[in-house]
Amino acid sequence: MGHPPDSPSALAPAGTTAIPGLIPDLIAGTPWPRWALIAGALAAGVLVISCLLCAACCCCRHHRKKRRGKEVVGLGSACGTTTTHLVQPDVDSLESSPGGAQQWGRLQLSLEYDFGSQEIRVGLRQAADLRPGGTVDPYARVSVSTQSGHRHETKVHRGTLCPVFDETCCFHIPQEELPGTTLQVQLFNFKRFSGHEPLGELRLPLGTVDLQHVLEHWYPLGPPAATEPEQVGELCFSLRYVPSSGRLTVVVLEARGLRPGLAEPYVKVQLMLNQRKWKKRRTASRKGTAAPYFNEAFTFLVPFSQVQNVDLVLAVWDRGLPLRAEPVGKVHLGARASGQPLQHWADMLAHARRPIAQWHPLQPAREVDHVLALQPRLRLHLPLPHS
Repeated sequence: MGHPPDSPSALAPAGTTAIPGLIPDLIAGTPWPRWALIAGALAAGVLVISCLLCAACCCCRHHRKKRRGKEVVGLGSACGTTTTHLVQPDVDSLESSPGGAQQWGRLQLSLEYDFGSQEIRVGLRQAADLRPGGTVDPYARVSVSTQSGHRHETKVHRGTLCPVFDETCCFHIPQEELPGTTLQVQLFNFKRFSGHEPLGELRLPLGTVDLQHVLEHWYPLGPPAATEPEQVGELCFSLRYVPSSGRLTVVVLEARGLRPGLAEPYVKVQLMLNQRKWKKRRTASRKGTAAPYFNEAFTFLVPFSQVQNVDLVLAVWDRGLPLRAEPVGKVHLGARASGQPLQHWADMLAHARRPIAQWHPLQPAREVDHVLALQPRLRLHLPLPHS
C-alpha cells in the first residue's frame, strides 16, 4: 500500500524538515540566509516601535498644551489646577485696564508758615503720572478757601505727564483761621481755543497739617470737582509784536459767558509802563448780549528795549454800570503776569510778526489791581524807531 497523496513527507525535499504554516513556507522558499532575515525583521520592528512612540509623544504634548490653555482662560473652573502665579497677572491687568479705577496722578508740595507775617508759602515742586494714554499740556492753579479772589497759576508745560513746576506762591492767612482753611490745587490741560480739561485736584485741610516745620510730601490727586467755581466770563484776543518797528497790535475778537443783564459791554485796552498808566483805547459797545463780538484792532508803539517793562490789561466794562463801579473782569499780560497770560505773552515774543490768538478767563478786578500795584499816571514820550 502506498502513502496518501497529501502526506507532507511526500512534498518535502530530501534532507529538510516540514514546518506547517504560511510564514515558515515563505522563509523556507526564500534564497536569503536565515540570519539576514532575522536582522531585517528586528530592524523593521525597531522602526515601527519608534514611529509609534513619536506619535504617542506628539499626542500627549498637544493634549497638555490644550489643557494648560483651558486652565489659564477658565480661572473659575472648579476642577482646574491653576495656581496663584497664574491668577495674579490677570488681576493686575484688570486693575490697570481702562475699565478699572482711574488714577489721577501725584503732586509734590512744600508748605511753610511764617508766624510773624502770618503767610503760608506753597511750593509747587512737580507732578507725576497725571493721565495715561498720551501727553498733555498741564498747568496748576492754587487757591485757599478763605480768599476766593486770590489764586496763583503756573506756566504751561508742553507735552508731558510729569511737569516740573518749581514755583512758589504766598497767601496771607491769620493763625486763628488756619484750622478752617483748605488749600486747593487744581491741574488742567491747557487748550488754546476751548475749555481747559481738568486733570485732577488736591484739597488739603491745613488744620490737619503740622505747620511748625517745613513740610515737603507727595500727595495723591483726586478727581476734579463736579462743578467749577463760577466764572465771570472769557475774552478772546490776539497779540502781534514787530520788534523792528516796535508795533504791538492787540485785536479784541469776542467775549463769552458774561453775566446776564449787561446793558452794553465793551472792552478797554490799557498799556502800563513801569507800573504807571501810559496809553489806553476802547472798543465800541455791543448792546444787550452776554457774548459780544468786537473784532477791533489797536496798535501801540513800544520800543523793544521797553517791552519787558510793559503791562497790558484788557478789561470788560458795561456802560450800564453806575459811576465808579468796577469792571466785569480783567486780564493782565506781560512779564509780571503768571499762568496762561504769561504764556500768551511769551508766545507772542517767540513768534514775532505773527498774531497769536487765545481765550482767557476774566479775573476779578481787585486781584489784577493788587498785582499791578499802579503808581500815579505816567506822562512820558519814549523815542521809537522809524517804522
